[in-house]
Amino acid sequence: MTIKPVPSISSIGVVAEESRDECSGKVPQSVTDMWESLSPEVRTALIASELKVDSSNLKQTQRDRSESSTPTVLSRSSSELFFDQSSSSCDSSKEFEGVAQVEKCPVSGAKVVLTPVERAPKNVFAFTKTQSLEKSEVVKTSSATVTTTTKVVSTSRGWRNIFSLPISYDVNMVAHGTLFDTVNSQLLDATGVHPEGYNTRFAVVDTEVEALYGDKLRSYFEHKGIELTVCVVNGGEADKRSEAVDKILDDLCAYKLRRREPFLAIGGGCVLDIAGMAACLYRRGVPFVRVPTTLLAIVDASVGVKNGIDYCCAVTDETYKNRVGSFYAPSACLLDPAFIASQDARNISNGFGEILKLALVRSSDLFDLLEAHGKTLIDTRFEDESLRTAGVSSRIIDLSIQIMLEELGPNLWETKLDRCVDYGHTFSKLLEMVPGADIMHGEAVNVDGFFCIVLSYLRGYIGMDTVNRVFACMKSLLLPTNSSDLELELAWQSCKDAIEHRHGEQRIPLITEIGESVCVSDITEEELERALEMMKTFDH
Repeated sequence: MTIKPVPSISSIGVVAEESRDECSGKVPQSVTDMWESLSPEVRTALIASELKVDSSNLKQTQRDRSESSTPTVLSRSSSELFFDQSSSSCDSSKEFEGVAQVEKCPVSGAKVVLTPVERAPKNVFAFTKTQSLEKSEVVKTSSATVTTTTKVVSTSRGWRNIFSLPISYDVNMVAHGTLFDTVNSQLLDATGVHPEGYNTRFAVVDTEVEALYGDKLRSYFEHKGIELTVCVVNGGEADKRSEAVDKILDDLCAYKLRRREPFLAIGGGCVLDIAGMAACLYRRGVPFVRVPTTLLAIVDASVGVKNGIDYCCAVTDETYKNRVGSFYAPSACLLDPAFIASQDARNISNGFGEILKLALVRSSDLFDLLEAHGKTLIDTRFEDESLRTAGVSSRIIDLSIQIMLEELGPNLWETKLDRCVDYGHTFSKLLEMVPGADIMHGEAVNVDGFFCIVLSYLRGYIGMDTVNRVFACMKSLLLPTNSSDLELELAWQSCKDAIEHRHGEQRIPLITEIGESVCVSDITEEELERALEMMKTFDH
C-alpha cells in the first residue's frame, strides 16, 4: 500500500500561519485539535507531500518560519520529523520524492510507515510503527459470564538504513600455462592501478606453490619492476585455523598494505579460504585476487564468495569445519588450468569429486563427459593432447564453473537454503573431521554423494540401473564410495547438524535422475540404517 500525498497540506500550513494569535503567538486551539485528530499515517503523508514542494517554495517557507517570533507547533513527534527533514536540507540538484510507504512487519505484524529522508531518500527512511494487541479475559460467575477485551495500541519511531552492496568480480580464464609469462599482464593488472613509482606488491602463497612456482612468480614481478613480498602458509586442512589468518594479518601490517590495494592469494582451496578471511578482516575489508592452483580450487573455492576456517571450540572440545567465516567476494579470479599438471592422480581425482557432484544435480551432459573421459584426464593430468584439441578438458572445467556460478550467483549470501550445490555436503563434514581420518574434501563429498544415491534409490527416486551407472563412474574417477567412519551415529548426527546449519530443516539434496535433484527434510534414523546396510552390498 502506498499513501498518496495530500495536495492540501500547503494550504493547511498557510492557514496555520495566518490564523496565529498575534497577541499570544500561539496556534489557535482549533488548528491544533484538527492536526491531533489526524491518524499518524495521514500526518506522515501530509508531511511527505510538503517535502515535495520545489526548492524555491521550500526556501521561502524556511525564511518565513525564521522570521516568525514563535514557531508553529503542530505536534511534538510529527513536527520534529517535519522540521528535521526540511530545515536541515541543503540545496540538491535532484527533486526529492518524499512519498511515504506502508508495510506490515513480518515478525510483529505492526504497521510500519516509511518516509524517505531528503538527503538520502533511496537509503534512509524515518519510520513509525503502530501495533495493536488485543487481550480477552473471560470471568465466569454463577449468574453471568463476563468477557473483558483490552486493546493496547503502541507506537514507536526510528530510522531504517537500506544499502545494496554492489558485488561484481570477474572469473578470468587464462591461456594455458601463460600466467607467469612476462608477456601476459593479467597477473599484474589484477593487483590494481597505483600511482607512478609505487612498485611493491603482496602475495599469500601456498607452501607447495612456493616450492614449485616461487621463482617464476618472483621473476615475473621483477621483470615488471615490482618488488614482491611473499607470505608463505601451509595449505593443508589441519592448517586451516585462526593462527594462519593471524600470520597473514601480521605480514600485511608489516607490509603496510594500502586500503584499496589488492593482494594475491595463490594456492589450493584451504589457502584461498584463509587468505579470503584475512582480506575480510584487515582494515574491515581489502581487495584480494584468487589464483587457484588445484583442480578442486579451480572449480569450487575460487568462484564463490565464501571464506572460512575450522574452529576448535574450548567448551565442547570439538573442531567444527568452516564454522567461522565470511561472505566476502574477491576482486578477481585468475584460472590457469596448467597448474593441474603439477598435481598427482589422487589430488586430481579429489577435484573430480566436486565436479561429479555438479553433474549429478545439474547436468547430464557433464556426467556423460566424465563417464567417457574422466579416467584419461586423471591419467594424463589434463595434458592429453587429443582431448585438449577436441576441447574436452576445457569443456569440463567451463561447464563446472558456469554451473557453480549459476547456482551461487543469484544466492550469494545463501538467503535460500534449499541448495542443490549442497549435495555431498551433509555427511562429508563430519567424515572430514574424524581424528586421524585420511580423506580429502572431494573424496568425502563423493562418499556422501554415493550414500545419497542409495537414499534416493530406497525412496524410489531412481532405479538400480542409475545407481550402478553412478557407482561405475565414481570408481573410474578413482573416488572412494564408502568410509569405515560412515556409521549410523555419525550419519544421524550429520542430519542433526544439517538442521542447525540450514535453519531448522535438513534440506538434504537427493537426485531424482542424473542432472536433476530435490531437497528433502524428512530423512529418519531408520532410513539411514537401511541405506548403510545397502552400502555393504557394493564392492567399494
